[in-house]
Amino acid sequence: MRFDDLVHGPIQFDCANIEDFVILRSDGHPTYQLSVVSDDVDMAITHVVRGDDHISNTPKQILLYRALGAAVPQFAHVPLILGPDKKRLSKRHGATSVMEYARQGFLPEAMFNFLALLGWSPGNNTELFSRDDLMKAFSLDGISGGNAVFNPEKLDWFNQQHIMRLAPDELARRIKPSFEAAGFWRDDYLGERHAWFFAVLELLKPRAKRLDDFAAHGRFFFVGAVEFDATAVDKHLRVPGISAHLGALDAAFGELPTFDPASTEQALRATAESRGVKAASLIHAVRVAVTGKTVSPGLFEVLALVGRDKVRARLRAAVELAADSPS
Repeated sequence: MRFDDLVHGPIQFDCANIEDFVILRSDGHPTYQLSVVSDDVDMAITHVVRGDDHISNTPKQILLYRALGAAVPQFAHVPLILGPDKKRLSKRHGATSVMEYARQGFLPEAMFNFLALLGWSPGNNTELFSRDDLMKAFSLDGISGGNAVFNPEKLDWFNQQHIMRLAPDELARRIKPSFEAAGFWRDDYLGERHAWFFAVLELLKPRAKRLDDFAAHGRFFFVGAVEFDATAVDKHLRVPGISAHLGALDAAFGELPTFDPASTEQALRATAESRGVKAASLIHAVRVAVTGKTVSPGLFEVLALVGRDKVRARLRAAVELAADSPS
């Protein structure tokens, strides 16, 4: 038996190797072979696209199509998807359902884009596609012969890129469930406070790989007192003289006519210079005082969005935390 595969080309089987096979069980239930063929006939399927592991099933199914007097569809067998260890994808490689990936903060459009490029190429270096663009670009001619590897890091990259493409109002809608779960959500984030909220989301976007990252990485925007990372405190707050430097900066911030990125940066650098301390050291200390961590988006953009009152309160809390350090 010979059939043409739209990916592999002509495939030939020796019919002597096709054993007698069961199509109906003794309890009256059909086996896979009969089920899939009858479904295809019932739905008038013209093209069957499935994994390479089903090539061996095809001759048996062609016999069934012929026995039923039905048209035989065209077949295209595509490469299998393997885990990073080059073994067949299974539970040990992570999430196994689409809904589980959704719960983990992956966008449907990112997953769609990622899966389409497993074993298929558009013929150029383009990687990011909208759903409509993929539908226009896709062709069976672009399917490769080798098995594809499901790389979780690459999926994270696709998700981050599609997150970056979301408009602020759409992003806010997508992250609402995780914000509600964290206890951060307020309805006025889509109302009178939307400008502030959208600005926070735009600042957090470049570091967010998944939707849950916005609540996790931006926690300090939505709480009163921050949770300090102990290592960050020891490295940047429990150092000689930092308590006095932060106190001086607190006073300088209180005198600013406007509290925006430019004015806060100018005040911090002027304070550092007047006190004979490196601006970088003061920047690190302020970041820990305001966010609780050593890593954040741009500090001066963070200060402006956290707001003068919260920033000054956190600086004073950091002064007390560092008060027992030697001066």
